[in-house]
Amino acid sequence: MKSDSTLRLALAVLLLSLQTACKDAADSAADLTEPKRYVHSLDGAPASLDPAQAGTRYAKFLVLNLYDTLYRYRYLARPYELAPNLAAAMPELSKDGLTLTIRLKRGVHFIDDPAFADGKGREVTAQDVIYSLQRHFDPATRSQGAWLWQGRIEGLDEWKAQGSNYEQPVSGLRALDRYTLEIRLTQPFPQFVHTLAQGFAGVVPREAVTAYGLELGRRAVGSGPFRLQSIDSARARLVRNEHFRQETFDLALEGFDPERDQGLGLTALEGRSSPFIDELEIEFIAEDAARWSSFYSGLTQFTKVPVAQFGQVLESTAPPTLKPELQERFQLQAAPELGFVYTVFNMADPEIGYSEDPQRNERNRALRCAIVKGFDWTQRNQRFFGGIGELFPGIIPPRLPEFDPDQDRGSTQADPAAARALLAAADWHADNLPVLEYGFPTSVTERQLFEQFRGFMEAIGYPREKIQPLSYASFGDYYRAYSQGQVMLITSAWTMDYPDAENTVQLFYGPHRAPGANAASFDDPQFNAAFSAAATLPPSPQRTELYRAANQRVMDECAAITGLVRRLVLLWDRQVILQPDWAFVGGSAMRFVDLRDPDGQR
Repeated sequence: MKSDSTLRLALAVLLLSLQTACKDAADSAADLTEPKRYVHSLDGAPASLDPAQAGTRYAKFLVLNLYDTLYRYRYLARPYELAPNLAAAMPELSKDGLTLTIRLKRGVHFIDDPAFADGKGREVTAQDVIYSLQRHFDPATRSQGAWLWQGRIEGLDEWKAQGSNYEQPVSGLRALDRYTLEIRLTQPFPQFVHTLAQGFAGVVPREAVTAYGLELGRRAVGSGPFRLQSIDSARARLVRNEHFRQETFDLALEGFDPERDQGLGLTALEGRSSPFIDELEIEFIAEDAARWSSFYSGLTQFTKVPVAQFGQVLESTAPPTLKPELQERFQLQAAPELGFVYTVFNMADPEIGYSEDPQRNERNRALRCAIVKGFDWTQRNQRFFGGIGELFPGIIPPRLPEFDPDQDRGSTQADPAAARALLAAADWHADNLPVLEYGFPTSVTERQLFEQFRGFMEAIGYPREKIQPLSYASFGDYYRAYSQGQVMLITSAWTMDYPDAENTVQLFYGPHRAPGANAASFDDPQFNAAFSAAATLPPSPQRTELYRAANQRVMDECAAITGLVRRLVLLWDRQVILQPDWAFVGGSAMRFVDLRDPDGQR
């Protein structure tokens, strides 16, 4: 018979063996657990992942997930509200409104990358923010975002004029210590903090720019919630940044509305730290039919519904509601976009825009006005936007306080007879009308948009052969071309960077002309004066009056064919926990996406 001590030893060994076996089994089960993966779709691809080149919706979508900005928008708050992101708090503003003091969160690191001396991502500092802003004013960067800060920050334009030497300080950008940034403005600019929430404001380490140069556009060395695994023309694969700061998700703080947000599964996020998914795949599918097929077959989990599929998806379009048989499978959102669809004339092109000859200048204006009158927005809405878009005149869309509901809506109503009369009065006829080059990225839908435009112009007497397509292989190629003033007629959509009328009116501000945001190169002294005066004011009746005056100048000069607010119909899989931010330039919603378990739980 064994002694008690021998029995105790044998039992201990047996217990240890059982614990080891259980642990090995648990580890094996964990190894077999697939990572939580969400597949999103976009109708275009980014041309670059460099924050300084984040001039499109597609680029900003990725940049805001790969890089940090000082501020972001609260995930669920409508109307949109700013919140600290890389910054520890909202800025401290001086009494004169000219000096902002911004404190950064401590312990935030860039991702590990060979660009750093030891391959380990170092801490993000105030000096990194300064460097990232300076880059926009370095001609070597060829920034698409400098317009956001042009003339705004003390000494920054002068720093550029003096050679963009990074060893020389900018008087309006100072690191008071490792984590404290001071920005001094040239004049009050109430919307300034909004600029620090944009993709253009992504914070980049100097080491990465030095190491990769132009290749930074295909790499990403940031401190955002995700890091880039791979990217090509078809898709981008991102994975969770395992070192992303741990911040507790607070539904109330993010703007949760129980009535609006019920059924989305968002309460499962409370008290957890984002990002909630392990892998984020973004498919770039330009063609509507292919994007819909990918979604409906389950290859992607989110899509913008093509107009051609409205009949299959919607029980009603007024308001848009999902068919009963689809309600168990999908979630639907149909909301007006913050922005608008429009076409602008390249005013730098003497064939259609400004001319040194006063007589030709006035004739060109008459030509533009005739084209505006010949454009049928009602037909465009019906054919390409399912008839659920909202027509409006000018460049200040509805739902902004500065929008004038009493403004003449004649520019949104086709009048071919009036257009022909304008052409005749200005001595334009079939033989002397200039060739119109209509730019667009190659796709079936874009080609159809062009053909419809050509039909509108034929109806006002324009010879068919003088309406020429100018197509580009991708949206990125098209964007680069029109940003450099190489396209005569530019059709695009502007989704607002921040929820303020300043963001749409600035599209026609002279100093922002191409290669800035003012692709039309519109440069009107009356407009510029009104815009400059309004930009320094907080929301007020005076500011509204100035913006409406600027809006009227664009209309009087017939610089744009405008406009239509799209009502986007979005669908996503019910397994996905999501409140989309598609109606507003963003992508930061991705850090808050989660997936339900098959039984409907998180």
